[in-house]
Amino acid sequence: MSLLKFNFESVYLKSNFEISIILPDKPRDITPREFYGRNKNYKVLWLLHGTYGDHTDWSRKTNIELYACEKELVVVMPSALNSNYSNWDKATMGFDMYDYIIEELMPMVYNWLPVSDAREDNYIAGLSMGVRGALKYAVNYPEKFKAAAILSSAPVDYSELTEERLMKNGRGVTERLRGMVENAGGVEAFVNSNENAWAIIDKLLANGDTLPDLLFACGTQDDLAYENLLIFKQHAEEIGLGAEFWIVDGYKHEWRFWDISIQRALAFFGL
Repeated sequence: MSLLKFNFESVYLKSNFEISIILPDKPRDITPREFYGRNKNYKVLWLLHGTYGDHTDWSRKTNIELYACEKELVVVMPSALNSNYSNWDKATMGFDMYDYIIEELMPMVYNWLPVSDAREDNYIAGLSMGVRGALKYAVNYPEKFKAAAILSSAPVDYSELTEERLMKNGRGVTERLRGMVENAGGVEAFVNSNENAWAIIDKLLANGDTLPDLLFACGTQDDLAYENLLIFKQHAEEIGLGAEFWIVDGYKHEWRFWDISIQRALAFFGL
């Protein structure tokens, strides 16, 4: 397996930051000149980590390198701190993770590495907090991704979110959510922003726009995600969202599940 670890100064993150990239192996029956000189552009998976994680999580805790190499797939794994893959203008000098992926990381990878920028060759997936990124990018940039895998999380309906509710420690209200609302400029601005994947999906379907293929996967013992997933699953059925829901009995919010669910995701992508 070939694993590239790359550190560079990011314009959008205002610091040096690291990414890990899995690259296909050279078969032993092909010469280096033949393999590296064939100018092939590979399909690419943008794979996002969860809270408290970094760019090494997926390669340390799952067999993603094995799965990717079997399928000649490039996998790009960025670090995102605990940002929810959002822009945090007031964090230090600015930490614009949402813009970083689209405006900096993707152009760099497309132009420096042998990967395809065609929609049909690009996939995105994430676990837990990584879903905030994967789903957000998938629905705000449907022209960039053929499919997305949403592992152990689901969209949340923010239509009834109020300033009063934000001040309470009720279900789904966290310091990070409060910070995201503040970043957006208040509840109304947040509800109408790129953060509200639930509403964006509704709008895209109502307009007849094309969405990436969506896979939602979760374990039945996942106390952090399963209830929200069932709520969204019912909503998806009501609005006619043709997503696939893969629910597995017994699994919690855990790496054992994410190792099997990323395999399911690759199959869902048709890889």
